Amino acid sequence: MSAPTADGTGLFIQGQRESGQDVRTGNVTAALAVANIVKTSLGPVGLDKMLVDDIGDVLITNDGATILAQLEVEHPAARVLVDLAQLQDSEVGDGTTSVVIVASELLRRSNELVKSGIHPTTIISGLRTALKQAVKFLKKNMVMKVSELNDDHLLMAAKTSMSSKIIGKEGEFFAQMAVDAVKSVGMKATMADAAGLENMIHSAASTSQDAKEGEKKVKMKYPLSAIHILKAHGKSALESHFIKGGFAINAMRAAQGMPTAVEGSVEEPIKIAFLDMNLQRHRMAMGVQVVVKDPAEIENIKKREMDITKERITKIIENGAKVVLTTKGVDDLCMKYFVEAGIICARRCNKDDLKRLAKATGGKLVVTMADMDGNETFDPDCLGKCTAVREERIGDGEMLYVHGCQGSGASTIVLRGANEYMLDEMDRALHDSLCVIKRMLESSTLVCGGGAVEAALSVHLEEYATTLHTREQLAIQEFADALLIIPKTLAVNAAKDSSELVAKLRASHAKSQKADATEEEKALKNIGLDLVEGAIRDNLAAGVVEPAISKIKSLRFATEAAITILRIDDRITLAKGQQQ
Repeated sequence: MSAPTADGTGLFIQGQRESGQDVRTGNVTAALAVANIVKTSLGPVGLDKMLVDDIGDVLITNDGATILAQLEVEHPAARVLVDLAQLQDSEVGDGTTSVVIVASELLRRSNELVKSGIHPTTIISGLRTALKQAVKFLKKNMVMKVSELNDDHLLMAAKTSMSSKIIGKEGEFFAQMAVDAVKSVGMKATMADAAGLENMIHSAASTSQDAKEGEKKVKMKYPLSAIHILKAHGKSALESHFIKGGFAINAMRAAQGMPTAVEGSVEEPIKIAFLDMNLQRHRMAMGVQVVVKDPAEIENIKKREMDITKERITKIIENGAKVVLTTKGVDDLCMKYFVEAGIICARRCNKDDLKRLAKATGGKLVVTMADMDGNETFDPDCLGKCTAVREERIGDGEMLYVHGCQGSGASTIVLRGANEYMLDEMDRALHDSLCVIKRMLESSTLVCGGGAVEAALSVHLEEYATTLHTREQLAIQEFADALLIIPKTLAVNAAKDSSELVAKLRASHAKSQKADATEEEKALKNIGLDLVEGAIRDNLAAGVVEPAISKIKSLRFATEAAITILRIDDRITLAKGQQQ
């Protein structure tokens, strides 16, 4: 028999059930609590957060996805917003903070509608209609198709992305570095990649004609995994540098007798062997017993153990390897052979770095030298090729620089900075910018930043809501008001008068959307916030732009997350004993 619960149903033993408005209010409160954590970090003058974990490690950042990923959120509705930030980060790379703020504001306003007697289903239907109309308007009126993307557009987008980060002051320098890095790893897209890119163009292009034009042109992809970011303490941030077509690996020569550099050419490349095995004196496996009658045989066994390793190294050297990199150890005996052959050898390398370098140079990571017949051979096809390998001193240690990689291409950015916290934050900021440039190159569309899109959509949706004759118009009006949270938050974080600035912004966009607007008034659609001066300005001319795909996906993700949480009207929490 089950014991009756508080609601008299007798269904749950030692469980809890919340339903109706209580659950909704709890969910909205949790979502707002999460959004309030990241709200002050939005925009070019947003503040940073310091996160301290249970063992005292400190993380200082203003990247929304990183902040939320570090929080141990228990509330299920709040966890939806944390996942939402992660999704935006993986799909677009930027706009993680704004997507969480918009989703929470939609929830708050929807909850007010439910309290005033509107059914959640009606609200959900209204939100979906508003989203559809917003995306349609965005594609038709706000998206600028850039047929031939030049570096200026990419630099603008990169600087906009960096403006809110620690490297915002040196935006010009790092934006150029990020653009060069992404363009250097461009490669022809495969059939499957091309199909994915075409879908992206369709989702960001305003008309089918634009999409057709894009299909003809876009056949390039930019894998960010080919850009290797290395962090080295010391010097200033402005002494960070970019190695085009090169790769830096955090390793040094295993012995002093080895050369510090090996030089080759395109015609006669340097060959690199990548190993994931020990280069140490061969020892018999545990539990193997050898009965020896003649003491002289012991010496022969020791000699054979040495010879096995020598044969392995000889096979690698005979195939022309001038550099040997391994993830495991190399003992003194093996080192002697490498020093005599004039080969650079580095041990205990990071396995992921070696895989990247192998791909960049056209080689393969070798796990074992055993072949199908039980013999040991080294396949020369596994060797990577480059034009030069040099050991250079960076900060307190040495690094191996591989120049002129002849594989699928790779580039390295070496970041310099005062301390670990600064380097980590620079890395995150650069990652966001690289993602933005990649999306822009692949979709060739951009929109104005600085609250211009949100203000325009808000004005349009308010106008659109008055054309509907159903209760959904209330939800659409709330959607329009919710979008204004972005310009409001931007203004508040910049210590400006948000009410006045948003009013000016809306007035400009209302003029630009009039049916009888002049050309001069239509140009007002690019008006956004200038948070330094506390005024409004043409953000296209000011260079505040971002990829259209970022805004479109941000709206879609925020609306879907709000709808997911709004649909919940019952929460059943089982006691631990019942969950088994």
